[in-house]
This record gives sequence, structure tokens and C-alpha cells, in this order.
Amino acid sequence: MWHAGRVITTDQAPPVAADRAERTFSFSIVVSGLRCALTYVIFPWLLPAAGWAGGVGPGLGLGIGAVAVGFNVVSIRRAWTLRHRYRWLIMALNSGVLVLLVILAVIDIGDLAG
Repeated sequence: MWHAGRVITTDQAPPVAADRAERTFSFSIVVSGLRCALTYVIFPWLLPAAGWAGGVGPGLGLGIGAVAVGFNVVSIRRAWTLRHRYRWLIMALNSGVLVLLVILAVIDIGDLAG
């Protein structure tokens, strides 16, 4: 196969499946980070400072957190299904993020209840 002016044999070509696993992992981490930024920076600090409604962080945080949990689980499953070479690292990082998301969900539920 020709690629960028040079010949690549099939054993040298990067596997598409590994690339998909890495993209899923990256996306799951971005969603988790976005959830934290929205819930703990934008909604409680920036929106009230701009005169917009505050207090929407916990409710939106729970919804975005649920999506982030889903993507983290999909990332772990895909890495293991494809036997990605960094599957243990991907599982460790995603598991750490999942623990933090559960802790943040408990805090958000407490904020909504109280």
C-alpha cells in the first residue's frame, strides 16, 4: 500500500481498531473534563458573575456526569475487546475518573437535596 510517497506493508500499517480505542479514550476524558469545568467553574462562578442564573451546576453536572460515565465504560470495554497495548493504563485512568465522577455525583445530589 502506498502512503505519503512510501510503501507500507500491511504489518507496518497502524491498526484502525487501536486508533478507534484511543479516540474513544480521549473523548471520554474530554467529556469528563468538560463536566468538571461546567459544574465547578462556569456555572457557579462565571455565570453568576455575568448576572445569569446560578445554581444550575448540580443538575447539569448529574446529566453530563452520566454521559461521562457511559463514555468511560465504553472506552474500557473497547480497549479490552481490541486487546489494545495500553489497555491496563486506559482501564486505570478511566477507573480513576469513574471514581471521581461517582464522588462528584454524590456531592451534586447533596446540593440538590439540601
